[in-house]
Amino acid sequence: MALPALPVGATTDSDGWVTPRPLGQGLESFRPANDADAPARSLPSFEEPTGGLSLRQALALALLRSPALAAVSYDVRLGEARLVQAGLRPNPEVSLEVENVLGTGDYQGMREAEFTLGLSQLVELGGKRAARIHEADRARELAAWDYEALRLDLVTQTAAAFLDVLGLQQQLLLDEDMLKLAETIAETVARRVEAAKALPVENAKAQLALASTRVERDQTQRALMAARLRLAAAWGSTAPQFTHVEGNLEQRPAVPRQELLLERLRQTPETARWAAEIAWREAGIRLENSKGRQDLTVSGGLRRFHGSDSNALTFGVSIPWPRYDRNQGGIREAKFQLAKAREEQRAADVRVTNEVAQAWQRLDAANALVSALKATVLPPAQQTFETTERFYREGRLSYLDVLDAQRTYFEVRAQYLRALRDYHEAVVSIERLIGEPLPAAPQQ
Repeated sequence: MALPALPVGATTDSDGWVTPRPLGQGLESFRPANDADAPARSLPSFEEPTGGLSLRQALALALLRSPALAAVSYDVRLGEARLVQAGLRPNPEVSLEVENVLGTGDYQGMREAEFTLGLSQLVELGGKRAARIHEADRARELAAWDYEALRLDLVTQTAAAFLDVLGLQQQLLLDEDMLKLAETIAETVARRVEAAKALPVENAKAQLALASTRVERDQTQRALMAARLRLAAAWGSTAPQFTHVEGNLEQRPAVPRQELLLERLRQTPETARWAAEIAWREAGIRLENSKGRQDLTVSGGLRRFHGSDSNALTFGVSIPWPRYDRNQGGIREAKFQLAKAREEQRAADVRVTNEVAQAWQRLDAANALVSALKATVLPPAQQTFETTERFYREGRLSYLDVLDAQRTYFEVRAQYLRALRDYHEAVVSIERLIGEPLPAAPQQ
C-alpha cells in the first residue's frame, strides 16, 4: 500500500522549511504562524470522520492535528528568531561621569566639577557577526530537518496503524467465515447424530470446535477495537467514529531491486539530516574561532569643566589583552563536537543501510510466501476442505477428517493474510527509510 507522494522539489522553501520528501508530500502539515505577536495558532478544528476512512484521510488528519508535530514545528520558528538575533550588532553605550565633586579644599561642592558625556561602541572583530549568522542559519536548517524527520515518522506510524486496522478487519472477516462454517458443520453433525449415523461424541466435538471458533472471533473484535483507538490517537482523538478503513491488502507495490534501494540511501532524509548536523558543527567551530579574536571598543565624549567654564572632547580606544583567555576551551569543545557528529553520522549510515537490507529481506520473503500460498497452497486447501465436507455429509468420511481439513484450510488463509500484512509492514519500513513511496504498480 504505497503512501501519497508528489514530485521532489527544492531543498528548502521560501519560508525556510525543508521541502517535504515525496512520502506524504501532497498533504498539508501543521506550521505555526510566523508572527510572534499574533495569537498562538491552535490545532485546526475538525469533525471526527465517520463511515469509511481512507489512508489519505488518516494521514491528512494526523499531519494537521498531531500535538507532537505541532510542538516540534515551533523549533523551526525558534531557529528563525535566533537567526534574527544573531544578525544584530551590539548597542552603543551612553555614559555620564561626574568627577572632582564633594571633596575638600578647592574641590568642595561643585566648584571644580568635571562632567563627561560619553558614547562608546563595541566593534566586533574576527568576523563574529557573520559567524553567528552562519551558525544560527545552520541550526535553523537542522531544526527544519528534525521537523521533516518527525513528519515522516508520523506518516509511517499512521500508515502502520492503518494497516493494523485493515489487517484485523480482514482477520475478523476470516473469523466470521470460519464461525459460519463451524456452525454449518455443527448442524450437520447434529442431524447425523439424530439419524443415528454418527456417534454423540462427534456432536460434542463439533460444539467444542464451534465455541473455540467463537472465542477467537471475539478476541479479534477486541484487538480491532484497540487498533482503532491507536489509529485515532494519531490525530489526537480518543473516540473514533469511523466504521471501517478502506484498503486492499492484495494490491502490492512491486519489489524493487535491493541495489536500487541502497543507491537511494545517499539521498535519504537521515543522510540529509546528518549533513545539516555536520554543517552546524562546522559553523560552531567558525563561531568559536571568531570568539578568540578580541573586540575593539571605541569611545568619545564631551567634557565640561565647571570651574573654568570650558569644554573639551575626549577620545579612547580599548581592547582586551588576550594574555590568558583566547577561547581555547570553546574551540576545543567545538572540534570535538564535530568529530562526535561525524562518528554519529557514520553510525547512522550503517544503521540505515542494515535496516533497509533487513526490511528488503522481509519484503522479499513475504512476497515469495504470498505468491506461493496464492498459487500452490490456497486452491488445493480449499478444494480439499470442500471435498471432505461433501464426503462427510455423504457418510464417506469421519468428522475428524472434516475437522482436520477445516483447520488446515483456515490456517492457510490466516497464514496468507499474515504474509500480506508482513509485506505491507516491510513496505512502510522501507518507505520511511528512503523518504519516498515504492512503485505502486500491483503485482499479478
